[in-house]
Amino acid sequence: MDRRNAGQPGGGTDRATDVVQSIVRGLAVIRAFGAGREELTISEVARSAKLTRAGARRILLTLRHLEYVDTDGRRFYLTPKILELGYAYMSSKPLWGVAEPVLQGLADELNETASAGVLDGTNVVYVLRAYSRRVLHLGVSVGTRLPAHASSMGRLLLAFLCPAELDAYFRKASLRKFTKYTVNNPIVLRARIDEIRQQGWAYVTGEIEEGVCGVSVPIRGRNDRVIAALNVSTNSERTSLKDVQQDFVPRMRKAAARIEQALPDLR
Repeated sequence: MDRRNAGQPGGGTDRATDVVQSIVRGLAVIRAFGAGREELTISEVARSAKLTRAGARRILLTLRHLEYVDTDGRRFYLTPKILELGYAYMSSKPLWGVAEPVLQGLADELNETASAGVLDGTNVVYVLRAYSRRVLHLGVSVGTRLPAHASSMGRLLLAFLCPAELDAYFRKASLRKFTKYTVNNPIVLRARIDEIRQQGWAYVTGEIEEGVCGVSVPIRGRNDRVIAALNVSTNSERTSLKDVQQDFVPRMRKAAARIEQALPDLR
């Protein structure tokens, strides 16, 4: 990080004095909600966000005043207005507006679910999702975060980090084992990442959920830098590695190229 601009508008900073704790706590309260935690009491929010009950209550009442949460008198829940926060990111990136119809076309063509994602810390975050007629067991949607080490999008994005960034990832990442197939040995994982970098696409099967496999190719921006991953999820029982290599990857690369060509300002 360039510290010459630390503390200046637009510059990075690690100084604790520059961190607004009320915003940190407010975001922690929002993140307390999620799948299986759609409605929470004040005590449950406080416990999840590591706040006092009084602190959680004040933040919840503030968010209710702003119409981001509501309550039935005892339990609180997020309102649809919370989507504005995500839409602000989506609308700020022309990539996603261009990619959405391309993803849907790919999903229709392959009859498989197609997605796009970006790397955020040690996770990959789904930012677009186009569904096919087939039902896939892996329950992810826009905004879902998956550990990068066990997902094809994550591994692909790790493969195109610079060496220093990849080393930093391994220092931070908790290489959790989800299934018996999950690769969580750092040496083996680095070797898999090297292979992905050389072949230019990633294939991961059964490492987050048995029977589900993912294929990912890069989306490149300015100076040929990888800015996102394009992914297709399928069932390993109906899709072989040969299918992936001969059918999926070529079509996915064409889809990624269409997205890239529509974004000359990012190249």
